Formats: sequence, structure tokens, C-alpha cells
Amino acid sequence: MEYKTIILEKKDGTACLTLNRPEVFNAINEQMISEFGHAIGELHKDETVKVVIITGAGKAFQSGADIEELSRMNPIQILRWNQGVVENFDALEKMRQPVIAAINGFALGGGLELALACTIRMASEKARMGLPEVKLGIIPGAGGTQRLPRLVGKGIAAEIILTGEIIDAQEAYRIGLVNKVVPPDELMKTSEELAKKIMANGPVAVSLAKDAIEVGKNLPLDAAIQYAQKNCITCFATEDMKEGTAAFLEKREAKFKGR
Repeated sequence: MEYKTIILEKKDGTACLTLNRPEVFNAINEQMISEFGHAIGELHKDETVKVVIITGAGKAFQSGADIEELSRMNPIQILRWNQGVVENFDALEKMRQPVIAAINGFALGGGLELALACTIRMASEKARMGLPEVKLGIIPGAGGTQRLPRLVGKGIAAEIILTGEIIDAQEAYRIGLVNKVVPPDELMKTSEELAKKIMANGPVAVSLAKDAIEVGKNLPLDAAIQYAQKNCITCFATEDMKEGTAAFLEKREAKFKGR
């Protein structure tokens, strides 16, 4: 598929997906929904890709929905449009690979909801984040009302959602919304370095650990622990486990094969 609203690049086990509508701050439109969904499906199946990094072209990560496009739709069309976004973010969250959001600028509305669906969030000092939908007379419709409270707690999430105010990168770091804040020119380098640290570990173990985190967060604690235990035991049946153990005992670097 030829992409027009995103750029997809793969190198040394990492895939970088850049949202590419800089003239409208990478606002989500129907074409981007389709292309993003196709790219996520492609990456999920690509065994050569170990980590995915998502960022935005220009001054924004993603500024949310293309309001001009939505204004021409009736409620049923908007529902279908939004369902496409919801399904994309759900697929993103369930990817076998860890996904790093490199938030380079504005991440508003659907843009922040996209970042929330990623595994880890890194932010530029210039990043600004928020869910300002209430200022338009609507509410976040692609997971923000559910993923944000699970990440930062009910009270802080409620303040962000109900006021619609935008916060800066340092405040996002303080409340645990992002993992790290770095100068703008170091954002991609820092994200790539994190990707390399992840890729140095056993691919099967990384995938199953991510799966345990994503599935377990929606389960009661005892059920989540049992689910994670099954993933752990699965690791013991892999070649990677034997290689990792042997490398540890022999005091050498492990050579994982993802099997």
C-alpha cells in the first residue's frame, strides 16, 4: 500500500511510523485512519520488526480529529469514522512489539489518545498534551476517558478531561503521563536508544511480558498474576531461554533468535 498520510521506515529491527499531515498538525482524517490501520497490521506480522516508534512530522505529534472533515458528516458517519480510530488504537495496544510514542509537539484529543495506546511515551520539551474535547461540547471518544485514569489516576485524569486544559511536558512527566522529557533534537535519538535496549533482550520474552502487562491491567490482580504466570512458563520452553541462561552462566552476551 502506498502511504500518503504516514511515512513508514524500517531499520535494524526498529520501525518508525511518522504521521505526515504537517500542514494540519497531523490531524486524523479518513485516509490516515485507513493507512495507519494497514501499517499497524503490516508491522504486527513483520518478524524483523522488534520495536515500533511513532512520531509526527512538523510541529505536532497529532492534533486530534480533522474537524473540517467531521463537520461534513452526519452522526452515523462520525460513528463509523470514530470506530475506525478506536479499532486502530486497540490494535496498536495489542501489538506484539513494544510501541514508543516520541511526542515531538502537540498531542491533543485523538493525538493524546494515540500516545496513551502506546507502550511507552517519550516527550520533547516542546510537547503539549491535553484532551480539550469538552471545549467543543463533546468528550474524548477513542479511549482517553479510560486509558488516562488507568495511567495517572482518576483524580488527575478527571481534572485534565473535565477542564480541557493543555499541560506541558514537565507536568506530563510529573504526573506519570510520559516516561522522560528531553530536548527536541534528542527525542528521536533517545527513543531509538530505548528501542535498542529493549531489542537486546529475548524477543519472545519481551513480547510475552508486554502481553502480560496489557492484558493484566484489565483483570483482577489474582487473575492477572495467573495470566502472567502462563506467559512466564511459556518462556521456559523457548530456545531463547536456554541461550539466555547459558550466556549468563558463561558470562557472555546472549545471541537470541526469537525462538
